[in-house]
Amino acid sequence: MTAAMIHNLVSEQPLVAGAAAAMILLAATLIIIKQRSLKIKTILPLDDFISVLLIDKKIISHDTRRFTFALPHESDLLGLAIGKHLSLQCIDHKTGAVVQRSYTPTSDDYQRGSFSLVVKVYPNLPPKFPNGGIMSQYLDSLEIGKDFVKMRGPKGHVEYLHGGKLKCKPLGQPVQQRRCSSVVMLAGGTGVTPMLQILHAIFTSPVHASKNQNMQVKLLYANQTPDDVLLKEELDDLARKFPNRFSIWYTVDRVGDDEKWKYSVGFINKVMIEEHCWFDKDNNSKHNKTQVFMCGPPPMIKFACIPALKELGCSENDWVIF
Repeated sequence: MTAAMIHNLVSEQPLVAGAAAAMILLAATLIIIKQRSLKIKTILPLDDFISVLLIDKKIISHDTRRFTFALPHESDLLGLAIGKHLSLQCIDHKTGAVVQRSYTPTSDDYQRGSFSLVVKVYPNLPPKFPNGGIMSQYLDSLEIGKDFVKMRGPKGHVEYLHGGKLKCKPLGQPVQQRRCSSVVMLAGGTGVTPMLQILHAIFTSPVHASKNQNMQVKLLYANQTPDDVLLKEELDDLARKFPNRFSIWYTVDRVGDDEKWKYSVGFINKVMIEEHCWFDKDNNSKHNKTQVFMCGPPPMIKFACIPALKELGCSENDWVIF
């Protein structure tokens, strides 16, 4: 190598280094631009209904389905506050009337591009329920990748804020801020879906679980028969993964003669709550309070849950109804 060649190589090195730095800067700039263009957007809140496409449907049982709907973009998040629910709207093809129902997603709050609902489909049952569940039948009739339903939200008067903090607005009262370190859940039928939403936030959400590490939850879940129990595998799995923080107990109205059932039979009552989902008195002191979350058919709440809770010494400040 001649002296001239060495001189040229040395003199070019700053140019090479400068070019490399420029390339790195350009690449970083392009990445930032791309990230900004793909910035995660939350769909909610929505004042007006938007149409969402059915992209998946799974049969959970003879009358229960899991419907998954696409958000406008693959990177979108639903943005539903924990404890809130969505409103779906359709047209009754028989009467032309607008039908609107509320549902709580069972998908995780960090799921991008879609959300899922677990819905029990109610058939026509004349003479008591001649039309059945108009919305649930409508959802069940949708074709994957072709049909839409209208959606907006959020809706509801309860919001779980993590770390045992919650915000609620009892009927006819101002907004209340409450705090607890343990939660008793009393659910019936599809009323388990808002409970599952909160359980996801407390135990499995990569966004929220770290804020709820000291929370304890006990769930008492009522149904008509063992076959009507929704999401049992998912609930049992949570209990296995978090045995010191979460427990579940089931009760049903009736069991077949040859059916094996190791849980309770009968309506929710004081003894059932006390035995299977109540926290010790020491855990219900002023600084370590339990809140009761309830969701289910109105007769269950009014005639079973609330009387039982009053027998246990609870007042309206100790429970919220979803």
